[in-house]
Amino acid sequence: MMPTHTLHRGSLPLLISIPHAGTEMPIELRRRLTLAAQALPDTDWHVDSLYEFARELGASVLIAHYSRYVVDLNRAPDSKPLYESIPTSSVCPTRTFGEEPIYLHEEPDSKEIAERINNYWRPYHDCLQQELERLHAEHGIALLWDAHSVASEVPGLFEGVLPEFNFGTRDDVSCPRAIAEPLLDLITRDGKYSAVLNGRFKGGYITEHYGRPEQRRLAIQLELAQRVYMEESAPTKWNDGSASEASKIIARMLERYIELARD
Repeated sequence: MMPTHTLHRGSLPLLISIPHAGTEMPIELRRRLTLAAQALPDTDWHVDSLYEFARELGASVLIAHYSRYVVDLNRAPDSKPLYESIPTSSVCPTRTFGEEPIYLHEEPDSKEIAERINNYWRPYHDCLQQELERLHAEHGIALLWDAHSVASEVPGLFEGVLPEFNFGTRDDVSCPRAIAEPLLDLITRDGKYSAVLNGRFKGGYITEHYGRPEQRRLAIQLELAQRVYMEESAPTKWNDGSASEASKIIARMLERYIELARD
């Protein structure tokens, strides 16, 4: 079994978590998947590459290697729904966002789910927690940025077309609005991109669990529409020009995030 994640430790009080870009999967599990699921359509494609600049910036970066179909690192281990009024997938999902079955026949039972949580979910979260503790001890503040992407249109998840930049702070619980709103302004000031705070994506388990402003531990999720950096007509095709521009904008946002939090 390959490592579940990699961690690069940086010098800034910022940790970037990338939980859904992984595509690894045990062979015996992949054989149980439907043809549609084997393509891993709900992967946050290339998000690890999009944030490659972050190491040079000085941020810590935590990247998961395994697919969210093995275990979803942004769900509670007991699969508690993220939002009261909107059903959300479980920690070991059984359907794709397109409402296609993930498994040919045998879905994971409670014993298998517990094993996956122990083997894949817990190591990532243990590492995430420890790195945030280190940053807080060294800087007096710990900033978490949970990096995601999603197709611009997913009828099973939301109506219409998403704004390009979707920020989530669990309705201001994980990060004060005075810090999050200026990030939207930075994105929308030239009119090229649209952005929303706590719209369809308010942040998942990671944002909710680790954001503690009263302890100087802040958390923001960015759900980036994939049209910003990919060719969505070819689901996994990276667009060099668009991706380069997106990385530069995200870098400016992260620098602003740190400035605002320190102030």
